[in-house]
Amino acid sequence: MSHGPEADGHAPLEARVSYRRFAGRPQTPQEQSSLGSEEWNPWEGDEKNEQQHRLKTSLQILNKSTKGKTDLSVQIWGKAAIGLYLWEHVLEGLLDPTEVTAQWREGKSIVGRTCYSFITGPAVIPGYFSVDVDNVVLVLNGREKAKIFYATQWLLYAQNLVQLQKLKHLAVVLLGNEQCSNDWISPFLRRNGGVVELLFIVYDSPWINDVDIFQWPLGVATYRNFPVVEASWSMLHDERPYLCNFLGTVYENSSRQALMNILKQDGNDKLCWVATREQWQPQETTESLKNYQDALLQSDLTLCPAGLNTECYRIYEACSYGSLPVVEDAMTAGHCGHTSAHPSAPLQLLKATGAPFIFVKDWKELPAVLEREKAMPLPEKIERRKTLLQWYQRFRTELKVKFTTILESSFSTDNKG
Repeated sequence: MSHGPEADGHAPLEARVSYRRFAGRPQTPQEQSSLGSEEWNPWEGDEKNEQQHRLKTSLQILNKSTKGKTDLSVQIWGKAAIGLYLWEHVLEGLLDPTEVTAQWREGKSIVGRTCYSFITGPAVIPGYFSVDVDNVVLVLNGREKAKIFYATQWLLYAQNLVQLQKLKHLAVVLLGNEQCSNDWISPFLRRNGGVVELLFIVYDSPWINDVDIFQWPLGVATYRNFPVVEASWSMLHDERPYLCNFLGTVYENSSRQALMNILKQDGNDKLCWVATREQWQPQETTESLKNYQDALLQSDLTLCPAGLNTECYRIYEACSYGSLPVVEDAMTAGHCGHTSAHPSAPLQLLKATGAPFIFVKDWKELPAVLEREKAMPLPEKIERRKTLLQWYQRFRTELKVKFTTILESSFSTDNKG
């Protein structure tokens, strides 16, 4: 797996970003010649002034003078796979050792005036490693009953450390339940007398208030070893042989089934890379991951029907390869933010950051989308890929800035509550 460059906290972030060769297949001769320099920027000079200014302003605020201030040290305990998205894709940190099966992996990264350390792996067990930090971000999985039990043990452990004054500040990044049924963590929140000061939660939870509870992106499927991908010349400029792709599970009587029927009606399934199965399979093989990456790389569009939640890994994985997500903009069942109370739901976080996707309310709109796609000239597609890849890089950078700023604001006080 390839990893993002570790932020050093000194050079401007734009200068630190390198566009590496993407994982998953050998380089073509065109890529080898085009990527002679690791620092090649595929859209140098194409940045929009407004976007550049906004990002630079955010970074200037983040890197403001720290004269007379103490640097903040935060340790992240990665006890869910989404911790790797936070560490490698957002904070751009490295891990040692690089082997994903290692029992203990760790890394360090400096962002602004915050020094992050990260630990993950099966050997990271409550009570079996030394805690010599004041500030912790605990990354947990709360999707289902068994995961919640495991997550609760970690929260009780952290709570004990706070009560013993061995820990001052605690935040949680939580992979929430797809139906936004997360009441189990409520007693642990500071607002309810608990020890969790800040909660960053995945999916459109009605709890989100941008005060102490913030929305967090699902990101890519790091649990299936989806890598950090950086742009290459061919990713941007090559004609892609497939109009669209969908590789995934088709649940009975779901919108995914409707999508497959619509694709077949017009024969568009012959122009798209489609591979379906009836049952979800959590395990990824080297071959299946490569096929999936190739499908993203070789398709102009990636179809993103809702699963158990509208937000899915596929959206972010498509962005990684410059394949425009066509997203089903429909609320899924459960307790997530409803459009009556939350007009921008679902996918409030992505919409708020101007995600340049194609949103459809019904897959009956797809034939018209595909007809427009067939008529689009390559130069227009290249510009669209640049826009998508720029947005996704900016999305992660702004997330890094926001995450760090929130932690610095909350953790820099000595109030134990």
